[in-house]
Amino acid sequence: MPQKGPCEECDHYIYDEDWDCYACEIDLDMDDVEKLMSHSHWDCPYFHFRDEYRIVRKQN
Repeated sequence: MPQKGPCEECDHYIYDEDWDCYACEIDLDMDDVEKLMSHSHWDCPYFHFRDEYRIVRKQN
């Protein structure tokens, strides 16, 4: 079951230096883009919560 959350909290939402803005690094197909644009409550199947402390926990 996909997790839900805003794109800004997703690990795949990165800064693109070429475009000078944030964007999703997942290459979505046209069906997924249509769902994202037309449904305010669409659950992205690629959502992965950004966990900045994940590396620190692995070190301990």
